[in-house]
Amino acid sequence: MRFAPEYITHVLNENFEDAKTLFLSPLLAIHHAHLVMLVRTGIVSQGDAQRIRDGLERLSEQQVRAARYDGSCEDLFFYVEGLLIQACGEETAGRLHTARSRNDIDMTMYRMRQREFVLGLLGATLELRRTLLVIADRHRDTVFAAHTHTQPAQPTTVAHYLLGAIEQLERDATRLAAAFATVNACPLGACAITGTGFPIDRGLTSDLLGFDAPTGNTYGSIATVDYLLESAASVSIALAGLGRFVQDLLLWCTTEFGYLRLGEGYVQSSSIMPQKRNPVALEHARAIASKALGQASAIVTAVHNTPFGDVVDTEDDLQPLVFSMFKDATRAVKLVAAALRDADFDRGRMAARAGQNWITVTELADTLTRERGLSFRIAHGVAARFVTEKTAEPSLDAATILDRVARDVTGAPIGWSETELQRILSPMRFVEVRRTPGGPAPEETARAIAASRERLSTDDASWNRAMTRLKAAEDRLRSASEAL
Repeated sequence: MRFAPEYITHVLNENFEDAKTLFLSPLLAIHHAHLVMLVRTGIVSQGDAQRIRDGLERLSEQQVRAARYDGSCEDLFFYVEGLLIQACGEETAGRLHTARSRNDIDMTMYRMRQREFVLGLLGATLELRRTLLVIADRHRDTVFAAHTHTQPAQPTTVAHYLLGAIEQLERDATRLAAAFATVNACPLGACAITGTGFPIDRGLTSDLLGFDAPTGNTYGSIATVDYLLESAASVSIALAGLGRFVQDLLLWCTTEFGYLRLGEGYVQSSSIMPQKRNPVALEHARAIASKALGQASAIVTAVHNTPFGDVVDTEDDLQPLVFSMFKDATRAVKLVAAALRDADFDRGRMAARAGQNWITVTELADTLTRERGLSFRIAHGVAARFVTEKTAEPSLDAATILDRVARDVTGAPIGWSETELQRILSPMRFVEVRRTPGGPAPEETARAIAASRERLSTDDASWNRAMTRLKAAEDRLRSASEAL
């Protein structure tokens, strides 16, 4: 078959180079696993299997990766098959392709790489959680002004804020683990569409390649793409959450806020302004995450209107995008974790801001309801008028103004001293009384941090088990192939 030069340049050469980079190792593993299965089911003789195995062993991955595409074959699969024919003859080499197709081979290769990518990103999110938990535990008493609608709203603590981000990352881990479970099913044996009439053992090849189990329906095994879209969706959600978190961190790094100071290794100066400490690590993390999010969207766009049976052809051009999405998403998460490890929070500045702009006045209304029996709506009105009149008469004692407002609204003064009122309005008290589960009180965040550490330990163990199982499968496959 002779291909047009333009087709070679714009399609086949590009796909060949991508396949060498991404799929050579899984392709060879599939060859070995399928060969072992063919022997054990009696489809291929022991002697032919040994010659094929020896031919596969003589293939040099380094030489294949160095090969330039010359148009003499369609893709990497046929290029490797040609090398195997050279090594052990067409009659023998040709037996390896019994009971399989490029369709199920390709889908198996894609899943083998994708599960690695999912575990890589999952591992990065676990490391970010570990970093944030250390920081949160250090800052359970560090109060600052939380914002809503871009305006100072209520005091909380750095620990409370970070726990919100940590819990989001915990849910990301759940989504990524579910995506891994979906990906980690083996399509090998589905062949082109309808499976095969040979007595193959799909469970054996699945086990040798480290999958949890074979996929089900043979048509769906080579045609469906939800295994990929589930991963892309999980990545998208994780990146959207990360981006919002990084946006806050960058705001806190501004001179105007001055809450966060990155370590010297994560900032750059200006070529003209020597005073600058540009938080470039977080800026790059934001840009890389945005790039990965765009790639995730492109994956969905690329497959959403492809015919049910044609997804393998689409994935020749799609898989490099999958690789880039996971690579960039993992880079972004790792960069944020690294930048925060030696970052410093300005506790004094954060505490000072937490006492400004009347952001503790919600607690005044709450205290009037708890201690003076007012309905919250009336207490809210008293607090609002108190702020208005105190702002208009800043030199007058706050307690005096509160009594005056209370007489007008309720007919009786409150009777708190200036010291008592200032205690009620203090940011730390605001935080300390909010002991609701999930709230910012230091004892509650301590409990939440301990619980999150337990979840991290559980997720770490699951991640390590998955990594160990893949490595154990590699060892089983190598032993089974050597034993032919």
